Amino acid sequence: MFKELNGKNLTIDFLVSVSRKKSKVKLSKDSVEKIYNCRKLVEQKISDGEIMYGINTGIGEFSETILDNDQIKDFQKYLVYNHAAGIGDPAPIEHVRAAMLSRINVHAKGMSGCRLIITQTLVEMLNKGVTPFVCEKGSVGACGDLAPMSQIALVLLGEGKAYYKDKLMSGKDAMNKAGIEIPGLEARDGLAIINGSNFLTGMSALFIYDSKNWFKQANICAAMSMDALIANLKPLNKLIHEVRGFQGAIKSSKSLRKCLEDGDLINGNLDTKVQDAYSLRSTPQVIGAAIDYIDYCQQQVEIELNGVGDNPIFFVDKNIQLSGANFQGTPVSMPLDMLGAAVTMVSVLSERRMNRLNNPALSNGLPAFLTKGAGMFSGLMLSQYTADTQIVEQRILSNPASIHSIPAAADQEDFVSMGMNTALKNLQILDNAYGILGIEFFAAAQALDFRNHNFGKGVKIAHKVIRKKIEFLDIDRPLYNDHNTIKEVVKSCEILKEVELSLGEIY
Repeated sequence: MFKELNGKNLTIDFLVSVSRKKSKVKLSKDSVEKIYNCRKLVEQKISDGEIMYGINTGIGEFSETILDNDQIKDFQKYLVYNHAAGIGDPAPIEHVRAAMLSRINVHAKGMSGCRLIITQTLVEMLNKGVTPFVCEKGSVGACGDLAPMSQIALVLLGEGKAYYKDKLMSGKDAMNKAGIEIPGLEARDGLAIINGSNFLTGMSALFIYDSKNWFKQANICAAMSMDALIANLKPLNKLIHEVRGFQGAIKSSKSLRKCLEDGDLINGNLDTKVQDAYSLRSTPQVIGAAIDYIDYCQQQVEIELNGVGDNPIFFVDKNIQLSGANFQGTPVSMPLDMLGAAVTMVSVLSERRMNRLNNPALSNGLPAFLTKGAGMFSGLMLSQYTADTQIVEQRILSNPASIHSIPAAADQEDFVSMGMNTALKNLQILDNAYGILGIEFFAAAQALDFRNHNFGKGVKIAHKVIRKKIEFLDIDRPLYNDHNTIKEVVKSCEILKEVELSLGEIY
């Protein structure tokens, strides 16, 4: 079954299904017609000798240099050559596929001016599993993600490298083995592939998808800690959150109540403090703020996924081409900088609850460091160290990249978004977040084993999943295996899937 792209229907879920789950795509008939008609306009304007940026001119500081007819075709090849200037480790295949899909959807608007065969070849590469080899670093997030997108474009020249059936080979061999004709690049084709912030946008879409699931698990984990610490649950009352009005807090408090449903704590069968510390009492407000912000980020990214990020842009109905700066990555990089900080913020909240589980002065009767043999054994003392070092790394990475522009191209490109830096550091922030939340899950499960009251419905489910993976810490053992195991459990969303299977959606 093929998912149809029409330039206006690309959602984050759609992108995940193609980039990760290898769903196949096709262009809508309307988009095919639009691409074809736009190309006719470009060819007419070339024939008429109209000056058009990046077609019969150089680029950047060379935009005032006019190319003659003999140079126009070769220019696209050399444009891709000199922009394929990345460095570093290979980008994950799902990131490259996300960028390709995003770029195809730009073309589907019928305003980019490339030949139809170029867009159709990108579609065929996605469907047949030819994924260009792309270096992670090199883009400054303006004029498009030029360096990584150029490595994609190389394969359409039969050059560069690509993966096919899990093997890395030359771009030419990958295309030949997949039975895909190499189209080459003619006037406008190269720039139409590379001139948009599609790499950082695709990566950001995946980050949003994964962060949403992480925030959901943060609610489940918080409920476990609340049950283990015998927290006062009056702060979860929906009236408190409805009277303030923030939807994220309303959703978070509802999810927490759902996870604690049918337990002694929420049913009022246990004595609690009049007020708990902020790390317990403020959980819905903090996670809720992150939920509200991620909804905004999804809106921004989906606008970009369905917008025309290109230069120049061809308006077929008006018979004009306009050169501007829709390649500028700031509309994505700025909100995504803040979303990375939001993940860090919720991670800090998680670590503070884990601290309370460990600290006998704060844990409402739990043994010190959650061990029966304090002194001889240290229990989860060092688990907190591991969480703390990851939080410090998150805090360093939460410095926004979008304010760190460095002028380039002889100051022609004197403000850039640095959005690729945002996308890359957000991946590191989230990787640490899996470990931090995993350690709170580990500690909460350990703490619950010291309690004998009836736990909440969702808490029981989460505890059961954890105990399938990690044994109760009866006597000290090396904890790195447990830490890595629980991190992978969080990353896989196994706890979330089991809880939602029984209780319905968690926010």
